Amino acid sequence: WHCPPLSPALRCPRRVSSVLNRDVKHFGKQHLFDGSEETCWNSDQGTSQWVTLDFPRPVKVSQLHIQFQGGFSSRLCTLEGCRTGEELVKISELYPQDSHAMQISFPRVEETVLDKLKITFGSSTDFFGRVVVYHLGVLGERL
Repeated sequence: WHCPPLSPALRCPRRVSSVLNRDVKHFGKQHLFDGSEETCWNSDQGTSQWVTLDFPRPVKVSQLHIQFQGGFSSRLCTLEGCRTGEELVKISELYPQDSHAMQISFPRVEETVLDKLKITFGSSTDFFGRVVVYHLGVLGERL
């Protein structure tokens, strides 16, 4: 399983902190999961950008796949999650490379069951705090 699955009924509603120049058509959140090498989510300026995923059923997450644009990546990704009706709790911190390569990680969270996941991109490599993500994948097991 991975988010969003191919079935439209199982898609994960998602929110993002911002979109570059509010140009949702070209840089919106839909590009995080479209599988295209030519599209991306591009945040606007700011010190901390984020993406939230709300799963239709509880999931046990095993991996995070993320592909930034080099020069617009995050030095620190904070992962938080919770069950429906609960407060977000910090799960892990990741330290991605400033690279365009696909990065795979999600250490020590295999036992974490959640309905909501928030990924906060702190400390951008871009001077203005922008983050560019070409691909975001969350792999795990539906419960």
